[in-house]
Amino acid sequence: MQVTETLNEGLKRGYRLILTAQALDDKVTEKLKEAQPEIEIKGFRKGKVPLPLLKKQFGQRMLGEAMQESVDAAMRAHFEETGERPAFEPDVKMANEDWKEGDDVEIEMSYEALPEIPEVDLAGITLERLVVKADDAAVEEALGNLAASAQDFRDREEGAAAQDGDQVVIDFIGKLDGEPFEGGSAEDYPLTLGSGSFIPGFEEQLVGAKAGEKKSVTVTFPEDYQAEHLAGKEVVFDCTLKAVRAPVAAEINDDLAQKYGAESLDALREQIRERLEHEYAGAARAILKRRVLDALDERVRFELPPSLVESEAKQIAHQLWHEENPDVHDHDHPEITPTEEQVTLAERRVRLGLLLADLGQKAEVEVSDAEMTQAVIAQARQYPGHEREFFEFVQKNPQMRQQLRAPIFEDKVIDYVVELASVTEREISREDLEKAIEELDAA
Repeated sequence: MQVTETLNEGLKRGYRLILTAQALDDKVTEKLKEAQPEIEIKGFRKGKVPLPLLKKQFGQRMLGEAMQESVDAAMRAHFEETGERPAFEPDVKMANEDWKEGDDVEIEMSYEALPEIPEVDLAGITLERLVVKADDAAVEEALGNLAASAQDFRDREEGAAAQDGDQVVIDFIGKLDGEPFEGGSAEDYPLTLGSGSFIPGFEEQLVGAKAGEKKSVTVTFPEDYQAEHLAGKEVVFDCTLKAVRAPVAAEINDDLAQKYGAESLDALREQIRERLEHEYAGAARAILKRRVLDALDERVRFELPPSLVESEAKQIAHQLWHEENPDVHDHDHPEITPTEEQVTLAERRVRLGLLLADLGQKAEVEVSDAEMTQAVIAQARQYPGHEREFFEFVQKNPQMRQQLRAPIFEDKVIDYVVELASVTEREISREDLEKAIEELDAA
């Protein structure tokens, strides 16, 4: 196939490919010869149908397939010869739209090539890794929060009115049109007011009630209530309050520790310390990663494919627009034009994305099957009860697999850069770490 360059400006490339009529005819003949042994036509034994007859019957059908295969082969040969990689799928179209059998085929191919990535002196990068230890005050604060979340309830003083957040112990009988209905009664039922565990409007009517008091609560079941005979119906619950209890934090002792799976209070404190330091390490890691990216961005400059920058800028602008307009869930909105600031951010992201991909390729960084499986499992946990469907979706969706793979690959490349860079450690307080994270978010 004849290939002629028509455009070479920056990263933009254009080529005209000519597939001669003879070459196309030869390709059709080649495909017919491959299929000949399996073809059987009335009057001829299997595999003995003459080639001219095959061409007459099946030649037209083979033309499109032969043309596509020839163009694909020419494109592969072009990229292997030039070493170029397109930023996006090349735009390929037929130039002579009035083509008819017997004419040469003229194809126009255009694309933006990925740039050559310059070498980076990773050993010349200096970084600081922040280290934060969990002090006793932080451990005790977290322990207090656990105790609060594991709250108990104690009887309020006699005659005290129930408040939102209190627990009331009630007997109740539900009646529809004056008659008790199945499943609408209970005794000694502990109900936390404000929990939303009962029908809407039920709990609010018990606020202010006192132990020993009888109260009728009128509510309407939702239209979509699972019991059809109650859906949308107004019912009355005759309630007797037997106790009003105020929430109190659980005592910090070995019993509390055992509620959280620890053998003792000391063991729980140690678990909390480890969890806090793990969280601190994650935050410090985010800061270190940003500093790695900043250092790389300062050191490297190269031409960027305009289409990649444009696509990234539009994605950034679109995402920010939806964050500012949370009530709009579809794409039925005016066209969003990226700002200059968003285009600058897009350029940084594209530059760093190409650089990290190049560094990872040269360092032979790979994402293992085990790492991918862990990523899929972690994501599937967000869809309880539908984990199997999510796994099947990922298996059938290459784009989704790439979305899961990309952050793992990026983190491994960051680790590779950190290994080669000059890294010092500095121990700081939790407050200083929080301040550093705030500055990171504001940057």
